Amino acid sequence: MELNHLEEDYCRSTHKTGPARTLPDTRIEIFRQAGPRRPPEHVLLDFDGTLSLIREGWTEVMVPMMVEVLQEAGSDESPADLDRLARDFVAELTGKQTIYQMIRLAEEVRRRGGAPEEPAAYKQRYHDRLLQRIAGRRDALRSGAAAPAEMLVPNSIELLEELRDRGAALYLASGTDEHYVIEEVQLLGLERYFGRHVYGALDDYKCFSKAMVIQRILAENRVDGDVLLGFGDGYVEIQNVKAVGGMAIGVASDEAGRSGLPDHWKRDRLIGVGADVIVPDYRDHGPLLRYLWNEV
Repeated sequence: MELNHLEEDYCRSTHKTGPARTLPDTRIEIFRQAGPRRPPEHVLLDFDGTLSLIREGWTEVMVPMMVEVLQEAGSDESPADLDRLARDFVAELTGKQTIYQMIRLAEEVRRRGGAPEEPAAYKQRYHDRLLQRIAGRRDALRSGAAAPAEMLVPNSIELLEELRDRGAALYLASGTDEHYVIEEVQLLGLERYFGRHVYGALDDYKCFSKAMVIQRILAENRVDGDVLLGFGDGYVEIQNVKAVGGMAIGVASDEAGRSGLPDHWKRDRLIGVGADVIVPDYRDHGPLLRYLWNEV
């Protein structure tokens, strides 16, 4: 299947939410049983919310910024109404590159009779504010005051170690700008798992998509999608992995609480686009990988 830079909007393909088979003594939910298939050879992971928690709480930066922009456009809607509007379309577009949310913001400004800035300018304004919010986290990692495990989805390192020990090639693809992703991968000590295979959004958003990364993995390694395994807490990577015949693990991570319980909004959204398996984090990485490698 030919894939390009376009990232499709969220489109629910199933309304099933349960019951699912659960692997014994785990919180791993199996929604589509893995039939006889070759063990995974290539593993694609999303970054924010799938591995990294450095940017947890980003919506509480993006939404207020958008409300300000819409008020500046001359809207007579109440702040509460604008907040609901922004939260709705931010949620709708979560999983796509950040620029898509800013494109939508510009459309909403224009719809209210305003003259919008370029979406890239809105994205920069958002990033500047977000970096202020998370500066303490980044500094703590840089200084050693915080251990990387404190800002990772629980047991991420153990998952990556076992994937590597099983001989899988690891790739990371994020909708966050690539230079930020590379820097935060290094702050978390994850570069040893991914090497040069770290991909993120570019200034020209048409030159990057997770679908393009998948296409490149398959083409360069001359493999079919049935040996691709994907992990993500966003719908885009789940759709893209499923589109080529791969196995998709939806990560319904509780970013703020790291509770080991699934985030219900994420869980429902990921099931809706065809995730084969849902996990809340990687505490049960051993049973999960034994299942995926047909050892259970």
